[in-house]
Amino acid sequence: MDVTQGTGKEEASGETGAGKDLAHSSGFGNEHSSEAVPGALPVGRNSPQRAPLGLYAEQLSGTAFTEPRAANRRSWLYRIRPSAAHPSFRRIPNGSLRSAPFQDVEPDPNRLRWSPLPLPDEPADFVQGLVTVGGNGDVLRREGIGIHWYAANRSMDTRVFSSSDGEFLVVPQHGALLLRTELGLLRAEPGGIALIPRGMRFRVELLEDSARGYVCENYGRPFQLPDLGPIGANGLANARDFLAPVAFFEDREETTQVVNKFGGNLWAADYDHSPLDVVAWHGNHVPYVYDLRRFNAIGSISYDHPDPSVFTVLTSPSDTPGLAGADFVVFAPRWLVGEDTFRPPYFHRNVMSEFMGLIEGAYDAKAEGFVPGGSSLHNMMSAHGPDRATFERASSAELIPQKVDDGLAFMFETRWPVVPTSTAMGAAHRQEGYDKVWEGLERNFRP
Repeated sequence: MDVTQGTGKEEASGETGAGKDLAHSSGFGNEHSSEAVPGALPVGRNSPQRAPLGLYAEQLSGTAFTEPRAANRRSWLYRIRPSAAHPSFRRIPNGSLRSAPFQDVEPDPNRLRWSPLPLPDEPADFVQGLVTVGGNGDVLRREGIGIHWYAANRSMDTRVFSSSDGEFLVVPQHGALLLRTELGLLRAEPGGIALIPRGMRFRVELLEDSARGYVCENYGRPFQLPDLGPIGANGLANARDFLAPVAFFEDREETTQVVNKFGGNLWAADYDHSPLDVVAWHGNHVPYVYDLRRFNAIGSISYDHPDPSVFTVLTSPSDTPGLAGADFVVFAPRWLVGEDTFRPPYFHRNVMSEFMGLIEGAYDAKAEGFVPGGSSLHNMMSAHGPDRATFERASSAELIPQKVDDGLAFMFETRWPVVPTSTAMGAAHRQEGYDKVWEGLERNFRP
């Protein structure tokens, strides 16, 4: 096997990508370009009569050709073989993977919570380890989301995966991952995220014995950085902290199973070569990794707890301004200084639906039961907020400046109710009696 990585500076290296010193190109939404072999990238045109070095020119479009320039996503790939050179795909079992519309159980207004998804007893790679929690919308209409857990104990080896249905926002909770994508190598580990665009092929290799985490499969418009409005020009997630790969290709003449998620189902074809054979590329339809601890949290420096929208890392807009098909929100380290303020998240009911996960530590609105790897679902208009122990502690705490840095939590927020799957509802790690965390919130009214 010949594996070559370009540094983005017309140099090549034999680095395998397992370490933390991978080369990157920075900037969300940028026009990136990279070549693993000098001279592989055409200059001044996208599709010359003969592409350099005998490569094939191919465009991968993540949006329609005619979408506005600011929203358009596409990349030009220069590869050893065109993607069209493959046999027919065949249906393979979906396992525990499901897609919208979700109809096997009724939409549930109850508050739901799960302990961590158990690690597998039998060999399972990333695709085999996907378990769908639920979602909304319609995968064929390219609207809504699917929410998945994953738990794996082996690398994909000679398998490659892509989703034609949506982009994959991967949130590792346990175990670092090496993502071999068509455009290059990325390392994703707990405390960070990886964003794989629609249609991008990738292989997940485990850098530890096992791995577990969460996935938001976004069927709708590609994730983008949120507008900042009155915040100004800076803050929240900085574009330059998103890291794209540099060109890295595999020249492998051996059978590789390519698994494609299409129309909610899994299809597979056995190629006689690795499709991760892109020697050079340029464009903005690219995968990224991002370190969540670089999030620049914005908060109140006077009083009251701000709405959690100020913690939005990425958003997938809908046809209604300000109403997201999906928001990815992180509760990163920050200072709390509000005067005469109940500092944990307040009691509320929300027109949006909230799926929350905990990467590490503790979440400041729950005293117990919500552990790293766990999940909760508070659907549209379900009442939720701090549990009794948290309420009592925060109501009597001395309001000195407080650094919140003992946990890292996130939220997938969506405009429609999340309909759970029967697998999630019947899971052994679902916590029965979640409502009990709010028991004991006594009447304090003294007129």
